[in-house]
Amino acid sequence: MKKEWIYIAGPECFYTGGTEMLAAMRKRAESQGFGVTLPNDHPLDMSSSDLRKHADSIFEDLKVDMLDTTVIIADLEAYRGSEPDSGTVYELGMAYAKGAKCYGYTRDKRPLAWKDQKYVLRDKIVYDEHGKEAPYKELPFAPCIIGSTKIVEGDFDDCLQMLRQDLEEEEKAKGMRGYKEAVKEAPAKEKDHGEMPVVYLAGPERYEKDAAEIYDRMKKLCADLGLKAIAPIDWAEGIEPLETDSSYAAAANLFDNYQQHVRDCDAVIANLNDYRGYECSNDVGFECGMGFQLGKKLYGYMDDAGFMKDRVPHLGEEEGFRDMTGANVENFDYPLNLMFSCSMDIHEGKFEDMIRKVAEDLKK
Repeated sequence: MKKEWIYIAGPECFYTGGTEMLAAMRKRAESQGFGVTLPNDHPLDMSSSDLRKHADSIFEDLKVDMLDTTVIIADLEAYRGSEPDSGTVYELGMAYAKGAKCYGYTRDKRPLAWKDQKYVLRDKIVYDEHGKEAPYKELPFAPCIIGSTKIVEGDFDDCLQMLRQDLEEEEKAKGMRGYKEAVKEAPAKEKDHGEMPVVYLAGPERYEKDAAEIYDRMKKLCADLGLKAIAPIDWAEGIEPLETDSSYAAAANLFDNYQQHVRDCDAVIANLNDYRGYECSNDVGFECGMGFQLGKKLYGYMDDAGFMKDRVPHLGEEEGFRDMTGANVENFDYPLNLMFSCSMDIHEGKFEDMIRKVAEDLKK
């Protein structure tokens, strides 16, 4: 059995004592014969007075870590809202794009309608904290996580046990008649260089009741600038909506569509505004990570692109910029988690304000 290299992803790096927590996870995985890579595993250049260069150094280290990663195990506990840490989900997207096995763990795998305390039921409809009909309420996580990741109810050690069992089953299968390698996702379509640049509109607009109208307006703006836009609610060539009563099958169907759009586009344009807390939508975070790993150009926009330490409430510099849970708020003079801030230009304003700049850049 070949040696698997695990990348341990999660917000533990922000926790008090997080370094020790990650070191203990590494030790337990290595004791079972796995190789392990961790965030910030290599020497980092923190000599500059420019805090953004510190973040850039961390992101460059992540890119190196991903080269050898064959498995990612992600902490999917809710973080500053009801969804997992967006940086962790970005890393899941990167790992998925390179063909790594994706695992995640949570102590609570119940549907969001059960565990999100901000959801309310009115007239037999479940609404979120924004007063909008709650999407994927019958699932524990967003479709991109459901479709890409084997989710274990438990902790890191439970994930390790599941991984070992899966690897053993894979080895056994190789000895059976008719064994075939797993079918890979459909490759991206070959692009005719005479065609318009294709942009994928990654954002939480997909969950809105009037999503079709919203995306029609965005597509028209793109077309006027010589861009072909595809939206999450469009169906990629070769993929059709699945008629099913299973919420998990439906989520996998949506994810299959989303990931194919990322493969087919030239650039991902991401709405990075807060969604269910102080993080962007998990579907958007995953698509950004996947797009980066596949070499797509990334562009982001936010209503408020001020420094993260000014947007997220914390106890002050004397307390290490820690929030009410004790987790560190990144202080790199960037608006978001460094995964996003180091991999794309983030524009302050609306989609309409930045799409012209994107068009100019893509046509260079």
